[in-house]
Amino acid sequence: MLVNSCDPGRGELLPRPAAGLARTLTRSIGRLLVASCLAIVCVPTVVCLLPEVAVAQDEDVAAEEGAPEGKNYLQFLLEALGVKYVIVFLALSFGLVALLVMCFMQFRKSVLIPPALSAQFEQHLEAKEFQQAYELAKADESYLGKVLSAGMANLQTGYPAAVEAMQAAESEEAMNLEHKISYVSLVGGLAPMFGLLGTVDGMVAAFMLIASRDTAPKPSELAVGISQALVTTLIGLWLAIPAIACYALFKNWLQRFNAEVDEESMRLMSRFQNVGKKAG
Repeated sequence: MLVNSCDPGRGELLPRPAAGLARTLTRSIGRLLVASCLAIVCVPTVVCLLPEVAVAQDEDVAAEEGAPEGKNYLQFLLEALGVKYVIVFLALSFGLVALLVMCFMQFRKSVLIPPALSAQFEQHLEAKEFQQAYELAKADESYLGKVLSAGMANLQTGYPAAVEAMQAAESEEAMNLEHKISYVSLVGGLAPMFGLLGTVDGMVAAFMLIASRDTAPKPSELAVGISQALVTTLIGLWLAIPAIACYALFKNWLQRFNAEVDEESMRLMSRFQNVGKKAG
């Protein structure tokens, strides 16, 4: 953390206004990136599902003039993908949006490191109410609460044992959070692979059509397989790019929260440094 307002003994790396501005800018940039990634995932789908008024008007004009009717973008995508790829990419897109919303709601300082918990826990320690402090931390399901409860539970055997218990709790909780964001990376890896599968599938279909004809097939017949090859790759990249970007963002946030939890928990428990020495 740039500034530790709860511990006046520590030197400040940045002035308080500069540190607050830096934290605000970091959070704003992170939220803007997540919002942009959600837009990248959702906007193409919404655009495809919305009726295209201009295209409909052009079709009406073409029908009146006797020209052949064209296909709108949604019809082209659906026909190019086919039923199986539509199901696959819809499942991946809905899953990715759900994961991004879940991670964005959970990876916040107010959720992982509640300021109220730190303040109340420190008040109980100042009043020598150690049992109440332990019960407060144990009842809290946040990252910091689990670490503090692990330290207080092992404090009777000495401060070094409490520190080891807190470090073990930090490792376990960090692993649980890492597992959650790993699903975002999984979607980012699966989406282009399904796109590549559709590419190969479409090209195989096109070459099978050529091999089955003694004469050259019509371009419109070859376009069926080629369009599937291109559209599956396109949609796979639509999903993979925001997934990979958000995974990197969440991983950076997790590393920062791990450091902040370690710093805050050690600060709160530092008053028990002589417990093991007195017991010995």
